[in-house]
Amino acid sequence: MLLDLPVARERSGPITGPVRAEYIANRPGVTTFPLSGHASTRSHPSVSLNPREASLTRRRYPYDERISVPPENWCFARVEGGTGLDNQGAEQALVPSDTHIHIPGGFEPGWIYELVYTGRDPLVLGLGHATVRDFISFLRYSTEDAVGLGTIEKAYAWGRSQTGRCLRDFVYRGFNADAAGRKVFDGILPHVAGAGRMWLNHRFANAVVSGGQQYEDHFNVADSFPFSYAETTDHLTGRTDAILKRPKTDPLVVHTQTSTEYWQRRSALVHTDTRGNDLPQPPTVRIYFWASSQHFADPNPPPLERGIRQNFLNTVATSMLFRRMIDAMDRWATDGISPPDSRIPRRADGTLVTFEEWRRQFPAIPGVAPLLDFGPEAERGILKEPPEVVPGEGYTVLVPAVDDDGNDIAGVRAPMVGAPLGTYCGWNLRARGFGHGAMHEFSGSYIPLPESLEERHMTGDPRRSILERYPNADAYAAAIGAAARQLVEDRLMLEEDMERAVAAAANWGRPRHDIRLK
Repeated sequence: MLLDLPVARERSGPITGPVRAEYIANRPGVTTFPLSGHASTRSHPSVSLNPREASLTRRRYPYDERISVPPENWCFARVEGGTGLDNQGAEQALVPSDTHIHIPGGFEPGWIYELVYTGRDPLVLGLGHATVRDFISFLRYSTEDAVGLGTIEKAYAWGRSQTGRCLRDFVYRGFNADAAGRKVFDGILPHVAGAGRMWLNHRFANAVVSGGQQYEDHFNVADSFPFSYAETTDHLTGRTDAILKRPKTDPLVVHTQTSTEYWQRRSALVHTDTRGNDLPQPPTVRIYFWASSQHFADPNPPPLERGIRQNFLNTVATSMLFRRMIDAMDRWATDGISPPDSRIPRRADGTLVTFEEWRRQFPAIPGVAPLLDFGPEAERGILKEPPEVVPGEGYTVLVPAVDDDGNDIAGVRAPMVGAPLGTYCGWNLRARGFGHGAMHEFSGSYIPLPESLEERHMTGDPRRSILERYPNADAYAAAIGAAARQLVEDRLMLEEDMERAVAAAANWGRPRHDIRLK
């Protein structure tokens, strides 16, 4: 469903103002981007097509000095192609466009390009919250079965990444109460939202805006206090607040997050205070950390690939955890059966640590570049566009502790992590020529274990080899079955998914693993 929102206007005419966007080409030959940076995301039109009335810069890394791109080297335009008439063959034309940026020589891969221009016609995006509220309220409380769904007893909302951030913001701003003061959603399940909320109520916002990562979109507005469902005080401002603060209409919350969000989306702040101390959550909240998994997980076995990353993409399967969470939410809201306690890393037991502590824990794997710079936020605010950072004390951002294999200790370990064939990380590094050494988007890593004791000794790998753990493929499948059974006993996985997990583990779990053993 698409929402046709009104354009915000002044009485005297269009609203205009500064807009900033970043562009990163992941291959040579990219010449054109939508001004928003995403083909699926509306761009704010430029007031002027004159590049001299805008600023385009580029830099290697987010905090590097910006280097100006001369206005004669780029333009507001797009390339239009098609088959020509009169046997002229395929034709292309460069068409002026107030919603595209074009560099004839192409965007050089591995550079961050930043455009600041004067845009116009922002949408009233905050109405999105009101629309969701009123639509769900209509479905639940309408006196007539207007849409043929029958009686709706319970309503749950699931949101992934940006839509998870939207749910957190939806509840924080009081939209889970309809116009008559009735509860809208009985429960929400934000997934991989990190510590962020969706910023919709400012001029020239976009509903599709990536959270600020280490390299990509680093200065995007995505995270702001309060980060947690529990009440806490911002030590920088003295302000006290919480996402849940309306007991009569607040929903039950099952918040799930992967290792990637701790590295790229400041997830520790969901369950710590702003200084990094453990923060108890309300009894209506459960937080589950899916250990050693990444921001997205293909339910089908994906081909192993690196792309512009240094390591294989993380292949940990987590679909079975989703199914259990939905079941747990329904039992909680309908029958009052509480889900298992939260499974998160904590300062108190040493499973939530500083980056420096993590670096001492992570094994020195041969041929694997170490993560050398985490760089949690030290700035306190952004004053203008392009960003002018105010230095000073920031929020404490922590990461999960790891075991001797480099896998996360705390949280919910999916069967593949409970019986590992590799090191599975929530981070991956960009390859040479593509922002070398910085973390790549929301990608995790899969780093295969040595296959034998001989290989382990030859390479100097500190991790136990596969054959030291599992003498054959059947033993590996049995270990996966044991890990799945424990999750079922802990009420973190449905019993019906055990058979699927064991079947997927046959033949050393190929093709999710790079295993050469027979």
